[in-house]
Amino acid sequence: MPELPEVETVRRGLEQNLLGWKIQSATQLHLRALNPRSEAPLHAIAGTKILELRRRGKFLWFVLDREYALVAHLGMSGQFLINPDHDKHTRALFTVSRGFKREALHFNDQRTFGWVSVETLHDGIPTSAMPIALDPFEPKFDQEAVITNIKGRHVKIKTAILNQNIVSGIGNIYADESLWLAKIHPESTASALSRTEIKRVLDCAADVMSKAIDVGGTSFDELYINVNGESGYFDISLNAYGQEGEPCPRCGTQIRRIAFANRSSHFCPRCQKPKVTSK
Repeated sequence: MPELPEVETVRRGLEQNLLGWKIQSATQLHLRALNPRSEAPLHAIAGTKILELRRRGKFLWFVLDREYALVAHLGMSGQFLINPDHDKHTRALFTVSRGFKREALHFNDQRTFGWVSVETLHDGIPTSAMPIALDPFEPKFDQEAVITNIKGRHVKIKTAILNQNIVSGIGNIYADESLWLAKIHPESTASALSRTEIKRVLDCAADVMSKAIDVGGTSFDELYINVNGESGYFDISLNAYGQEGEPCPRCGTQIRRIAFANRSSHFCPRCQKPKVTSK
């Protein structure tokens, strides 16, 4: 699933290529492409101008010169592609123009868990993104308040940082990488950690995701590519996620994988010792 670095890479690609362009037409091609909570049909944004591309966590939206914004969540395999070679998985199609130049912007989604929607903005935030927390790259992100929130929870630290109502944008890949970098076991109880340790996890998350953004995110297959069809290269820098059986880059101990909430966690059993408390 695209996480914050992948969505930010897409946002930057759209901003670089389409800022100031007009959306001439917007067509829904698949029943599940439009979020059922969309406040208007997709064609309602036809004739609008793209003023800005914004993101919070894994949500992405086009700020338009109208009361509506075009909002997207990429789900597991959603992609925005400009003039792709094929349209096999196109779920929504946008014709965009600037002067005499016209392009086709495709919203592709092989697994159809992603969506687009037409929504009003509330202090610059679309309706669907209102419930989620700020992400670590937002100017108003209050790290001290997030530390207090996490410290007060008797849950696994990985569960806490994956909770989009506490801090948004972190998914399974970057949770494993952040916890490895911070030397914190994913099953450590959040309330058992010191404020310094929790701060280290959040700092490491911001650091890891910033480096991933610099190289276009993480691509394991064609389900995540940027707007020009290029893959990200952070997968070659992964220290824990997907590295089961490989030596830990810090100490040489084999990375382990364990089941975690219908997913997997990857960690170094030597560098990352569990810290737990009983209820």
